[in-house]
Amino acid sequence: MISQELTWQGLIPNLSSFQAKFVSSETLSPTTLSDIQPRLSDGIQHFVDEFAQTRFMFIKSDESEEYLSTYTNAIGPLLVDINTIDGDYQLSEDKHSFQWKHGIKSRFSSRTAIAYRNWIEPEQLFGHVTPSLTLVPGLLHQLNGGILVIAANALISQPLMWNRLKDMVIRRQLEWLSYSDSQPLPIEIEPQPLELKVIIVGDRLALEEFEYTSPEIFESAIYGEYEPVMFFEDEQQLTLWMRYIKSIIDSNKLPNISVDGWLPLVHQATRYCEDKFTLPLDIPWLTRRLMDAVHYQENNLLTQNSFNQAVENRLWRHNFLMERTQDDILQEQIFVKTEGEVIGQVNGLSVLQYPGHPEAIGEPSRITCVAHLGDGEFTDVERKAELGGNIHAKGMMIMQAYLNYELKLEQPQPFSASIVFEQSYGEVDGDSASLAELCALISALSLQPIDQQIAITGAVDQFGYVQPIGGVNEKIEGFFDICAKRGLTGEQGVIIPMANIRHLCTKAEVVSAVQEGQFHIWPVEHVAQAITLLTKQPYFEQQAEEENVHLLALIQERINQANAPDKARLPWFLKWMS
Repeated sequence: MISQELTWQGLIPNLSSFQAKFVSSETLSPTTLSDIQPRLSDGIQHFVDEFAQTRFMFIKSDESEEYLSTYTNAIGPLLVDINTIDGDYQLSEDKHSFQWKHGIKSRFSSRTAIAYRNWIEPEQLFGHVTPSLTLVPGLLHQLNGGILVIAANALISQPLMWNRLKDMVIRRQLEWLSYSDSQPLPIEIEPQPLELKVIIVGDRLALEEFEYTSPEIFESAIYGEYEPVMFFEDEQQLTLWMRYIKSIIDSNKLPNISVDGWLPLVHQATRYCEDKFTLPLDIPWLTRRLMDAVHYQENNLLTQNSFNQAVENRLWRHNFLMERTQDDILQEQIFVKTEGEVIGQVNGLSVLQYPGHPEAIGEPSRITCVAHLGDGEFTDVERKAELGGNIHAKGMMIMQAYLNYELKLEQPQPFSASIVFEQSYGEVDGDSASLAELCALISALSLQPIDQQIAITGAVDQFGYVQPIGGVNEKIEGFFDICAKRGLTGEQGVIIPMANIRHLCTKAEVVSAVQEGQFHIWPVEHVAQAITLLTKQPYFEQQAEEENVHLLALIQERINQANAPDKARLPWFLKWMS
């Protein structure tokens, strides 16, 4: 079981076969919502066609202005048979009530077929009656006969408004509210007919609120979902995504992208998705990338240099926290070795996401393990100190189960061990360090040192197979930056799960270092490959050559010696005399 080193071509998406499409990009036409979201568009079409029967639709999506306007613009052309409702209110002869009169054009008549709001107050939505008995129409009067697109959180934050809107839509009557909720209407007002459909847009947690509080509405409504990514493996799919970018450019009146500008944009896009074969459809993110590049446009075009400079500028503006973290390591306030060998110590890799900070920061973490004679307990110090999360604890238990299974012990484990993230003062969670922790444990039990020039990340299962993790690019770059600032030795590198190869899209400095043989990436499928790279010692008997002893044999020998019957012990003074 040998791990092959990854070449530099594996660190970035291979787009050479799409160069012809980049050249002809000027001829591409903008796309529509139905092109990039066929399932959502089909649901919207059903919702419009069932105008009288289905009154509510839920769309799982970001509820920002960009998405709400996108849905509104896409639905508008479908509303060809919308009936407007005309009428006016007149004061009764006894002046005790307002009565609705049909067929009169007035300020209470329908004005538009569709509108969206990410926030609205009740009096703006329903209208209200002033103390002087003036009727002020609301948005529902203008939309009567049409569709309201509204953000879920606007309704969740105002449950009374949601209950009133729901009841009015179901009963098809638009009722009036007083200017103040604490006071009744100053005069009786006849409800007017209401023909309205409502599309509620929100994320899964927001939509769950409606599923729980209004199950009868949720179950009968049409559900749609904006898919935030699209997969691409051929020219047709990439062409569709490029057309989508063109539509964003046109709607925001931005410069076009040059032939060489598409390559860095696709690199940024696949890195954002953490997958070489996935492209984002996130409207705000794509718009931000394009607008950043506009600052560096050349001849009214967004070029390769425009996108590269935009990335460099953004990282420079965001890099204060990363630089401070790296300074702590370089000034040896946080101990991370990048040379030499140590028993029971390994460089793990973490991704930090600081609250309010837009960038994920990768950094190495020193993980240590000490083993000693005991009752066989493996202590997770992070868990004991209540700094370890549930997923981290699960990873630790899986790691311990694997090692006990691999050793096939016929007697109790005589060694206890403790594993800790050194100089970690916040909560640790996730199982992406379980491979590193397992390697530190094997090193401590076998008394074989680990090469500190190598960092490692990955999760393991109960059979020792390495599973994929998140943030692989940030983790690689975090360790690379420390090694580069200290001076690359040509022997440094990172061990990653084999399954993470498709997620690689590292920065240019890492690609160049790998190409020049100054830095290395080793993908592994099993812990045997990882620990062999770290210790330069075979792990299984099948890996061992004639004279080499494998690591499992060393551990088994130590266990046998520790479990051997105690020899008769002489008093200390007799030992001294002998």
